[in-house]
Amino acid sequence: MHPSTLAKRGTVLLFLVVVAFYFYGLGYLPFVGPDEPRYAQVAREMFLRRDLITPTLGGHTWFEKPALLYWMMIASFKLFGVSEWAARLPAAISGVLTVAAVYCIGRRVESNSADQTLRGYGFWSALASATTLGVVVFSRAASFDIILTMTTTWTLTCYLLYELEEIAKLRRWLLVGFYTFIGLSLLAKGLVGIVIPIGVVGLYHFFRRRPPERKAFISLFWGIPLALTVAAIWYAPVIWRHGWLFVDQFFIQHHFARYVSNKYHHWRPVYYYLLVIPLLALPWSAFLIDGLLQAGRRSWRAKAPASDRPHDRLDTVLVFALAWFSFPLLFFSFANSKLPGYILPVLPAAALIVGEQLRRASSEHKNSNWAVKTTAALCLFFAIGALGYAWIARDLPVGCAFLLEAPLCIAGGFAILLPRKTAATILVIAGATFAVLIVALRCAAPGAADLESSKRLLQLADARGYSRAVVYGMRRSDRTPEFYAAGRVVYGADGEPIMYEEPSPVIDESKRRGEAVLAFVPLEEVSRLTGMASAQTDVIGNNGRYAIVAVRGR
Repeated sequence: MHPSTLAKRGTVLLFLVVVAFYFYGLGYLPFVGPDEPRYAQVAREMFLRRDLITPTLGGHTWFEKPALLYWMMIASFKLFGVSEWAARLPAAISGVLTVAAVYCIGRRVESNSADQTLRGYGFWSALASATTLGVVVFSRAASFDIILTMTTTWTLTCYLLYELEEIAKLRRWLLVGFYTFIGLSLLAKGLVGIVIPIGVVGLYHFFRRRPPERKAFISLFWGIPLALTVAAIWYAPVIWRHGWLFVDQFFIQHHFARYVSNKYHHWRPVYYYLLVIPLLALPWSAFLIDGLLQAGRRSWRAKAPASDRPHDRLDTVLVFALAWFSFPLLFFSFANSKLPGYILPVLPAAALIVGEQLRRASSEHKNSNWAVKTTAALCLFFAIGALGYAWIARDLPVGCAFLLEAPLCIAGGFAILLPRKTAATILVIAGATFAVLIVALRCAAPGAADLESSKRLLQLADARGYSRAVVYGMRRSDRTPEFYAAGRVVYGADGEPIMYEEPSPVIDESKRRGEAVLAFVPLEEVSRLTGMASAQTDVIGNNGRYAIVAVRGR
């Protein structure tokens, strides 16, 4: 079957598979890490108070992030109840919408084209976006990063389609969409929601050596007010209600101080994202590198803002994608605070670059492309690595390692044994990615999640009769009690939970309350606590890193 025909017929199937995969098992794992449980708890508190304006955590105002994710979670809680699945549903929807935006761009390149060589670009770009590791993983977590990625992707999609469109009425509506999504991006994660789109558009026109059209310039006079009006849905009432407290915490501390200082202890070297992006772009990292290396072959200078010639449209998209990829990379590389999720908005641009490489490779009918060979070799390398890790570390069941190995071996072997089936090889690699992630979710992730979550330990404590006992002493690396023991976590004057430092404060708190309190104690310190004559202790259970202990002062 011709690759273009395969792509055309496979689009609907791809969409159904993507939706099923992205929504599968969202509630299978407990919340992990510092962010998921806190974001879900903030949304739950707003939901229970019926307050859409003031985010709180443990009853304390919490102005770290804006409201869009919380609103989406609240809607999900209203429809499906409060659960991990409902809290992660907005992220999954955002992941699917991100893939849809990439597909829209790819289809616009193909549309009204008699040039069959470009057929399939939308399919391959969407496939790359849907199976990129970073998009998949962050779409399964209650995270602001995928929400911002979705809104900025649609923002930039509107502007790129504006550049490609020739019908005046549609172009005006695309500019309306561009500014509306800027407003939503401001609601998604703050000022970066306007910095990224404006920076990308500016860099794109610099690359093209052509300023924006006069209409685009004029649109600033009505577009920026439109974006600010959309954002003001939340910013206006929250500033009205909290004034300088909000401005200081949200803008000064969590925007400017986070960018220019190491206040939040996330410092990384300037080249950090050059290492992170190839990992987030798996399994298509080699195709991404190949596409970036071939960027110089593109026609960078445009004769007109819109063209109906297919290859001109493709060049426009790929130059725009390069600007989209480059600006966030430069912007976040020079920030003092760096986390992997910050760079997530570059992945849709990476998918557009990879999509062209996949389209070209699939039309060659032979696996001579070095990126195909490298990707196949990586599949085999990770397959061997899974078995080796299971054999050496002993914390991954060998059976699970074999299940992880099987699809990777199939994908790698397919490229070697059937060298002329390039399109099929790419599809097998994509399918192997889905299969590996499902296997990891079912058999590898639960054990790792147990080390990072207090859910099981708190359930054991509840079953032991401590369902009302307060939590006085958490682990700094585990903020999940803020969700799973909501209303029982003791907070300090600074609005932060009381962390476990040593036994004495826990015992004193129990005496003051006249009842047992719960503490999460490092395993190496449990014997010290249980040996204290001034307290009666009950070691309820442990997860391999710390134990949950009921403490009652004598």
